[in-house]
Amino acid sequence: MAARTKSTKDRPSYRCTECGWQTAKWLGRCPECQAWGTVEEYGTPAVRTTAPGRVTTSALPIGQVDGRQATARPTGVPELDRVLGGGLVPGAVVLVAGEPGVGKSTLLLDVAAKAASAEHPTLYVTGEESASQVRLRADRIDALHDHLYLAAETDLAAVLGHLDAVKPGLLILDSVQTVASPEIDGAPGGMAQVREVAGALIRASKERGMATLLVGHVTKDGAIAGPRLLEHLVDVVLHFEGDRHARLRLVRGVKNRYGATDEVGCFELHDEGITGLADPSGLFLTRRDEPVPGTCLTVTLEGRRPLVAEVQSLTVDSQLPSPRRTTSGLETSRVSMVLAVLEQRGRIAALGKRDIYSATVGGVKLSEPAADLAIALALASAASDTPLPKNLVAIGEVGLAGEVRRVTGVQRRLAEAHRLGFTHALVPSDPGKVPPGMKVLEVADMGDALRVLPRSRRRDAPRDDEDRR
Repeated sequence: MAARTKSTKDRPSYRCTECGWQTAKWLGRCPECQAWGTVEEYGTPAVRTTAPGRVTTSALPIGQVDGRQATARPTGVPELDRVLGGGLVPGAVVLVAGEPGVGKSTLLLDVAAKAASAEHPTLYVTGEESASQVRLRADRIDALHDHLYLAAETDLAAVLGHLDAVKPGLLILDSVQTVASPEIDGAPGGMAQVREVAGALIRASKERGMATLLVGHVTKDGAIAGPRLLEHLVDVVLHFEGDRHARLRLVRGVKNRYGATDEVGCFELHDEGITGLADPSGLFLTRRDEPVPGTCLTVTLEGRRPLVAEVQSLTVDSQLPSPRRTTSGLETSRVSMVLAVLEQRGRIAALGKRDIYSATVGGVKLSEPAADLAIALALASAASDTPLPKNLVAIGEVGLAGEVRRVTGVQRRLAEAHRLGFTHALVPSDPGKVPPGMKVLEVADMGDALRVLPRSRRRDAPRDDEDRR
């Protein structure tokens, strides 16, 4: 009986060539990465034990550790430094992810040129383009520097060889999914390859004190492609966002071991490259001499940065049994909820029979509830064909009962509106300290908010008790 039974040490083992998952039985599909036909036999696993070895550096009390080595170095792009927490820390690894064509390569090439110096040269490695293609882009955006080195490589060993030759202070790899190691099975971009490439570059960055910027692809759902372990290994994760039909680009910090994760950098993409916007509120406003019906201004928070944005609405009589509801830059479900509150609590019945179009200006996306009050006033203004008072901003969340709820950062929002010259504001109760010279009207519900519409021209606004009599 014992002769016919194989011991555990003699049994073969199987491993997925894509993600490295191991099992004692062969499977047609890997349960870890869901790939077909990647589980192969690779031999008997050896029993390994790790003996204590010689330490490289002695452990010190944390108070005696020199923290000056982790001082951030500015990149030369203030908006990116804002998100990074002051700049790039030596040895830090930053993952920059975004959709194709959003401007990742343009921004990082600009950073590579501005951060390069004689003491800290920059190495830009591209795996998606040729060196001549990157040079053309550098000419277009004026990103040429004597200490900026360029290499087109897709082999991990070659990239590590360039590090020994150039000894850069900053490495930019575009992108991590295009580089592969010949020692690991699987195609470039696979889980095992991405894990190996990222691990090797992180070790090189820590050993050399070299900052590294890795470009990462995203899936169709917007998540970073590759294993989740990649986001855990790196020190900073940045998301590059923006509508390709608009000029505005946002760099949002998702993970940051050296700074805050609620900072946002604003950039403008144009023909000559990409530039930072220290004051981007002007992109989201339409300058006009006289107010127009269906428009209302609000102040949104992108991270910790307040931005003044404009909401526009248009209502027309519908010729369809089911009127259209079209939004751009706003959540459709949020606009539908505000419409229901206006019809039920604000007594504006004409909205249900009209085509309604709502949009923002400049490509900004308003998803926070603080824009509800501005959306409601823009819809009511469009329905009554009555413009709101000039220099008015509206801030507040609208509940299903018609109440106007408090939101975070009201004082910062009011300070930004006052800085840009707005003199009146509609806010929920108890807004806190108000900027001097600014008139703030506290509203408790939609009835109070709709009273800012001039009564003489209101067509579908709610009537009070005296009007009903």
